[in-house]
Amino acid sequence: MNWIILIIAGVFEVAFAFSLGKAKEATGTEAYLWYTSFFICSLISFALLIKAMQTIPIGTGYAVWTGIGAVGTVLVGIYVFKDPTSFWRVFFIVTLIASIIGLKVVSH
Repeated sequence: MNWIILIIAGVFEVAFAFSLGKAKEATGTEAYLWYTSFFICSLISFALLIKAMQTIPIGTGYAVWTGIGAVGTVLVGIYVFKDPTSFWRVFFIVTLIASIIGLKVVSH
């Protein structure tokens, strides 16, 4: 169950990065709403991370959490914010995903 909680925490990490990107594009009240979203998503992400770490090894859990956040944020950047994409970016995203899966497989 804590692995599922950790994955959800990673999704909220992507959400807080997305909120920062939207806040950067916004002005006035809309920017403050996106900053509020950032704050709420980060609180939820960290709370879920703390819960998941009760049974998952700290090194593995933190690496998986940041990996989900990194991969998710890169994908959001490419698909939502139109960040550039290249063979090497995709190659390293795939490598990172393989590493995250590998950490999960070798964890006890």
